[in-house]
Amino acid sequence: MKMIKLIIPIFLILVFTSMSTSSIGVDPEICHIQNTAFQSGEKLVYKTYYNLKFIWIPAGEVTFYVSEDEENYEISVDGRSYPSYDSFFKVRDYYYSRVDKETMYPRNFVRKVEEGDYRKFDSIAFDQKNRTAISFNGKTKESAKMNAHALGECMQDLVSILYFLRNTDVDQYKVGDYIPTKVFFDKETFPINVTYDGIENGKKIKDLGKFNTLRVIPDLVAGEVFKKGDKMKIWVSNDENKLPLLIESPVSVGSIKAVLKSYEGLRYPLTAKLK
Repeated sequence: MKMIKLIIPIFLILVFTSMSTSSIGVDPEICHIQNTAFQSGEKLVYKTYYNLKFIWIPAGEVTFYVSEDEENYEISVDGRSYPSYDSFFKVRDYYYSRVDKETMYPRNFVRKVEEGDYRKFDSIAFDQKNRTAISFNGKTKESAKMNAHALGECMQDLVSILYFLRNTDVDQYKVGDYIPTKVFFDKETFPINVTYDGIENGKKIKDLGKFNTLRVIPDLVAGEVFKKGDKMKIWVSNDENKLPLLIESPVSVGSIKAVLKSYEGLRYPLTAKLK
């Protein structure tokens, strides 16, 4: 049950990492970018699996949805274990980011975690101009305590980094380029380092067909979840949408993967998909 608990939270981190890699080339001093990759109404659903002794066990789903108002994109992420697992270990995770349309940097972030008996609440209000943030952290919204933070330039949250970096150009980079980026949550700044691993055409994605893809490899930190030397692989659609299609990674016991199950409301046709 411990690994089932980890699958959805790990997947959320992996998807954000995959997009920061597939969309390399952001100058951290610019702190703004024009959105040309997605639109309001985009919905992506991923199915997560845990592998133990060559058996892939469906564990849950993660849904990303984009809406908008006049000044902001509002992005929600909902992670849920399947009902068949709920009696053993129920997972209901929710993430939200409100992103400035002009800069593609976050104004607000919320994370609500419900995993078995574990509860976590994290809320952040960003002041990008003054490089500061106010956060509320605790088990619940009612018990959360306020903290003030000094930030570096161009700070993203766990959700906004995905949509910001989908808009950058990968053509100027070559295989082996090492790209650093960073996000702020849980009162800390986390560096995420990834390597561009080239193009892989004709990659088969379960139930969706074959795609032309970009392949990327994030660094993994050895510890409770990952072992020293473990390597994760991520395949991203090689088109204007830059969608993460497949994520595979070893963990301390077995391995996990997340597969794009369905998509709707894309800004462009998914031309990376082969007929």
